[in-house]
Amino acid sequence: MTKYTEKELFETVPVPRAVATLAIPTVISQVVAMVYNLADTFFIGQIGNPYMVAAVSLVFPWFNLLTALGNLFGIGGSSLISRLLGEKRGDEVRFVSAFSIWGGAVLTLVFSVLTYLARTPILHFLGASPDTYGYAERYLFWVVVLGGVPTMASQVFGHLLRSEGYVRPASAGMMFGGILNVVLDPILIFGMHLDVAGAAIATAVSNALSVVFFIFEYARLGDRSVVSLHPRHFTFRFIRQIFSVGLASALATTLGNLSNMAIVKLASGYGDIPVAAYGVVKKIDQLPLNVSMGLCQGFMPLVGYNYAAGNYRRMRAASVFSWKTALVMSACFVACFACFAPGILHLFVREVQTSTLGASFLRIACLAVPLTSVNFLISYTLQAMGKGAQSAVLTSCRQGLVNIPLLLLMNAIVGLYGMIWTQFVTEVIMLPVSLLMYRATFRRLPKAQAGRQ
Repeated sequence: MTKYTEKELFETVPVPRAVATLAIPTVISQVVAMVYNLADTFFIGQIGNPYMVAAVSLVFPWFNLLTALGNLFGIGGSSLISRLLGEKRGDEVRFVSAFSIWGGAVLTLVFSVLTYLARTPILHFLGASPDTYGYAERYLFWVVVLGGVPTMASQVFGHLLRSEGYVRPASAGMMFGGILNVVLDPILIFGMHLDVAGAAIATAVSNALSVVFFIFEYARLGDRSVVSLHPRHFTFRFIRQIFSVGLASALATTLGNLSNMAIVKLASGYGDIPVAAYGVVKKIDQLPLNVSMGLCQGFMPLVGYNYAAGNYRRMRAASVFSWKTALVMSACFVACFACFAPGILHLFVREVQTSTLGASFLRIACLAVPLTSVNFLISYTLQAMGKGAQSAVLTSCRQGLVNIPLLLLMNAIVGLYGMIWTQFVTEVIMLPVSLLMYRATFRRLPKAQAGRQ
């Protein structure tokens, strides 16, 4: 792919090519990250113990709260950095980056310590049974208690690199951790007979070494990067601007995890097999959503830069092109999952009852993917523009006011399969709301600059 300067990429390169240059490496890194998330489930599934699979499924929503923390500081910081660069205020970036890195590390450390102290009530809340508790506790200890800070930090480093237009090294860091995890999983699970603990250790070690990779990358970039890792630049000066956007993204992840926790908790009332089946399906279903997330993270610097520079036409063109791309790719995933669901589930879980139930779940869950992708992209567009309040409203409505209450209602009326249909119904309700929010926001932009090329 042709190399462009930051100025060319953000200002003059045709929009489809600019989005592709920024997004393709990010999408690839997200797919690799998804593969390593799937790797734990895949290799544990080969053991043939559904309780181990259920244990990993139970812990995953809590582990994913680390992503919420990474988004709070990483997306909040990277969005502000892109806008500062668009406003030609690059000398202030070092303060934003230092706060994002060190503030995120401290808050995540507190989260990890509290998780360890409250691990028993947390696991019972997540739906652990006597058969799954021991496996879940070991997995939680390694991936959240010990691996929490490296997991969060690797995400923040990736976001900050992308905000400057350094997409390839950001993606390489994520891919490095993902590939390493896939390599370590079978060695620790089967070679050293560590089972669930082996999968968890592989995840924690991979994320820690990913952080080391990013630190070396920043050292290599030197003065070419305006990001600072030095704690002397730590300041609360930009906390409001960072959190105004980051909170919206963190809220989306947190409410999504609460929704997953609610489903797992309700599914546990039907037994451990539905929990294991849903857990596998949720990870498979995340693959197309991670592709959309890669698009989001790729086009956010482009949108943020052009919004700050007043080039609203280019900003909007980047957003709409990304939405269309996401729809086409999501439709391909839906067709694939609908046709090959039994084979895909059997690949991850050899136990027949779990894989059969999971195939039915997957065919329903995948229908929501195209709508979810567009809703995601609209929310991230607003975040890139610094419109954190609008994004937060959409997220709160989508996950808080609609999804979770509807989940409880569908479970009460329809039962187990009603919960699986909930996401699709939620996205159908929220898509017109998201489009209206974006349209209203765009119409309020200054008319004099909206037509700039």
